[in-house]
Amino acid sequence: MASTRRVIPFAELGRLDVGSVGGKNASLGEMTAHLADAGVRVPPGFATTAGAYGELLDGHGLRGRIEEQIGRLHEGAALDEVGAAIRSMTLAEPLPPGLRAEIVSAYEQLGRDEGREDPEVAVRSSATAEDLPEASFAGQQETYLNVRGTARLLESLHRCYASLYTDRAIDYRVFSTGCFGPTRTVWSGPTFGPYG
Repeated sequence: MASTRRVIPFAELGRLDVGSVGGKNASLGEMTAHLADAGVRVPPGFATTAGAYGELLDGHGLRGRIEEQIGRLHEGAALDEVGAAIRSMTLAEPLPPGLRAEIVSAYEQLGRDEGREDPEVAVRSSATAEDLPEASFAGQQETYLNVRGTARLLESLHRCYASLYTDRAIDYRVFSTGCFGPTRTVWSGPTFGPYG
């Protein structure tokens, strides 16, 4: 089961970790644990946690600035302006140093485990409420394939976080589910694993 770490290998995740790492990541953990004995090879990888994303939101007041933008949306501001502002703010916010260090360490370990320096990985979202009956966020965040090297990995992570605020995702959460606000965001973080 997941702890308070920012980054957790799939091999240490299971179904009880959905709230921390999202449904996709928890499922990859379950498959890693239960399908190897059946001869099914699940590509190794790691996940960032909801807590890691929370650090980004709370580090320099990003959470409050996002809430202000959502407030503007409710007051009649254009969705595309609000979305662009939130994505821009998210990308301008530096990734927390502890998260950067844990991502780099996990990526380097993945490379050692795979016997490849700078392996190509996919960076994908895994939302903690993706599979709830009242809300489906599947496909609303960006996916990055063939990501290679720590600089591109960190950039892709940052862009994946920012993609939580695409116009489509904001519209869906604000107007379809009423389930929006950084304090209620249903995001855990990207899934990282070998691609190809």
